[in-house]
Amino acid sequence: MDSSHGGEGYSKALGNRQVQMIAMGGAIGVGLFLGAGGRLHTAGPGLILSYALCGAAAFFVMRALGELVLYRPTSGSFVTYAREFIGPWAGFTSGWLYWLNWAMTGVAEITAVGIYVQRWLPNLPTWITALIALGALLTINLVSVKLFGELEFWFSVLKVTAIIVFLLVGIGLVVTSTDIAGHPAGPANLVADGGFFPHGIGVALIALQAVIFAYSAIELVGIAAGETKDPHKVMPRAINGVVWRIGIFYVGSVTLLAMLLPSIMYSSTESPFVTVFGALGLPWVGDVMNAIVLTAALSSCNSGLYSTGRVLRSLADKKEAPAFAGKMSSRHVPYGGILFTSVVYVAGVALNQFKGATAAFDIATAIASLGVVATWATLVICQMQLRKKALRGELERPTYRMPGAPWTNWLTLGFLVLIVVMMGYAGGAEQVAFFSIPAIAAVIAIGWWAVRRRNPQAHDDPTSAVPVGGQ
Repeated sequence: MDSSHGGEGYSKALGNRQVQMIAMGGAIGVGLFLGAGGRLHTAGPGLILSYALCGAAAFFVMRALGELVLYRPTSGSFVTYAREFIGPWAGFTSGWLYWLNWAMTGVAEITAVGIYVQRWLPNLPTWITALIALGALLTINLVSVKLFGELEFWFSVLKVTAIIVFLLVGIGLVVTSTDIAGHPAGPANLVADGGFFPHGIGVALIALQAVIFAYSAIELVGIAAGETKDPHKVMPRAINGVVWRIGIFYVGSVTLLAMLLPSIMYSSTESPFVTVFGALGLPWVGDVMNAIVLTAALSSCNSGLYSTGRVLRSLADKKEAPAFAGKMSSRHVPYGGILFTSVVYVAGVALNQFKGATAAFDIATAIASLGVVATWATLVICQMQLRKKALRGELERPTYRMPGAPWTNWLTLGFLVLIVVMMGYAGGAEQVAFFSIPAIAAVIAIGWWAVRRRNPQAHDDPTSAVPVGGQ
């Protein structure tokens, strides 16, 4: 095999520039551009606390991921780590939960693409736009990983530029106390509508589920490790970059939004950025922001096809997914897994047309959040096991480590459990997702039973999941 290809058969086509932007793009999505408005209206300025708490959890998750990646870069990512450090069943479970996360996210985002385009083409059915967009993204993913990386690079450039421009403009408006729709911008707006927690701190805690969805995809950089040139040099930079961007882009943006206008003026039907610029008398910005939100949705679908293709191939290699999902093209692209996920996206588009996009979007994102929590918990637990093995002298621990372990591991896991528990009190789509947990667990348990029954010997040794090209 060519030295430019890893032991897993992937092409080492992603350079530092692309990995940095994949990491950045994963940390900025529709959850911020579109979803923050409705959450500000519901939770008030206390939403800042929700973003800060989820950001802290994301920091520790990313550092745990970084330690695992530096131990062994692999496109199987947490699936491979779960098999090695927890057990074969954990690899199976985490892989399918991650696929469920991206399947639900992709269904929501590809439908959203059609909705956003209706701003300019109101008579065009959303399913036509969604299918055209899916066809384009599918083609890009099937051609080569380098083309995927390049597209994601430019998607991320656009998103990051938009956020930076908003931060600069927002800071200027706050410093000058500019009048926005009769409300002077400034810290006073943080308590203008009944205080920092106008509806109580409980509402801010219930919002954690929606916020955790906004942070989803930051772990994508770990999957990209298996196709990265010189991962031991590139990955720490990319992961460290994600951490400070979370603080600036997410917490900073939400804080500015809460200071620019009273929280009651925001809405779930409009991007909060559009709300601010519209109140400033600049309605044309609505078209610009709609284009950026559209880009964010396309970027999310693009990342979903990329990541699930790699994770499904990792599962198929262990006969834990349909054999077709493990097919690799001559261009070193796992086309089987990518096509497998795209079929679900197409079915989702059809379902949304029948069911109603808004309700389907809410339920899909709530269920996707369960996948995010499961993935993050898996990474944290795997790092704990890696540390234990290193202390016993069974392996060499990387110098890039999770700070405060194991105490920070337990704090992070406790926080993730809190998010799931709060979903049960949220009502609506979140409660539907919460009560779907037993059904999801039952389906995965039956699947694992079937896999074990068909080929029991292949799953007795967790180390058998370690890729040939592992470090």
